[in-house]
Parts: sequence; C-alpha cells; structure tokens
Amino acid sequence: MDFSSAMQAELVGLPDPEVLAVAAKAGRILVTHDFRTMPRHFADFLQTTVSPGVLLVPQRLPISEAVDQLILIWAASDADEWLNRIWRLPL
Repeated sequence: MDFSSAMQAELVGLPDPEVLAVAAKAGRILVTHDFRTMPRHFADFLQTTVSPGVLLVPQRLPISEAVDQLILIWAASDADEWLNRIWRLPL
C-alpha cells in the first residue's frame, strides 16, 4: 500500500476535476473527505475518463477505523474492482 498526501501529490488548491485527473494519470485511488462536491465532479469525470476510483472518508470517522478500513480494502480486493467506483467508508 502506498499513500501520498495532497501536499506530496501537489493537489492542494486544485479544483476537483484536476485532482481526479492527477489521480487517474497516476493510477491512484483518491481518498477524500470531500462529500460535498467530489461525487458530482466524479460523475462528470467518468463521462470522458476512466478513474481508479474514489473513497470518501467522513472526517468524524476515527483515524484508526479509517486506517483499518483502507487496509481491509487493500488486502481483500484488487485495484480493478474499484475502477470507476465511488464508495463511502466505513464499508
């Protein structure tokens, strides 16, 4: 499992469509707290581009639970299973 922060990936301040494009180009599933605008932008993005997927993590979800959920996803599924999917944690 390999994570990059928004800062490491140089995503800070980018609009959602650009964030999705950067993640897709890198072949990375996007993990975000943005429940407000990301689902709409994700739906628009899928009209023209394939996405590795998006995982929505509520900010109120304890970090330990979020980490456990992400590890479970990584261990129990293949990347192909998340193509063009958006999913809310916890599972």
